[in-house]
Amino acid sequence: MTDARFEDGDESPLRLVAQAPDDVPVISALVQDAVFPATEMRFDAKRRQFALLVNRFRWEDRGRAERQGRPYERVQSMLVVNDALSVASSGIDRGDAEMVLSLLSLDFAPGADGVGTLTMTLAGDGAIRVDVECLDLVLRDVTRPYVAPSGKAPAHRD
Repeated sequence: MTDARFEDGDESPLRLVAQAPDDVPVISALVQDAVFPATEMRFDAKRRQFALLVNRFRWEDRGRAERQGRPYERVQSMLVVNDALSVASSGIDRGDAEMVLSLLSLDFAPGADGVGTLTMTLAGDGAIRVDVECLDLVLRDVTRPYVAPSGKAPAHRD
């Protein structure tokens, strides 16, 4: 009998939940370089929910794609912030249906009694701030992976 290896795992869509500040960096790493049109953001004040439909680079598959010599992949994912009290943005023209945004990172700043602020930093000095009653962030893949149109992994200059 041999030990199980990560490579032997059966791939399935991601569904991750962050309910503590230490959980946020994991989701942040997985949504880094996700792209989405400005039209794919929704705040439902009645349901207290903010959601983005993003095209996420599959960072978790990058090494396997390189080893197997196959193209990199993206997947459509829902990034949902529950218990959202308010949403504000800067550097985004919501009226521009052609505007495509690139998500760089997620950061959570806790406040008193569980409240806090989730900040989504975007390329080009944009940002989305979501004030929450408590941290309840969900990342869920909603389509099958597809070949990344650029054929390349995202790269950043230091």
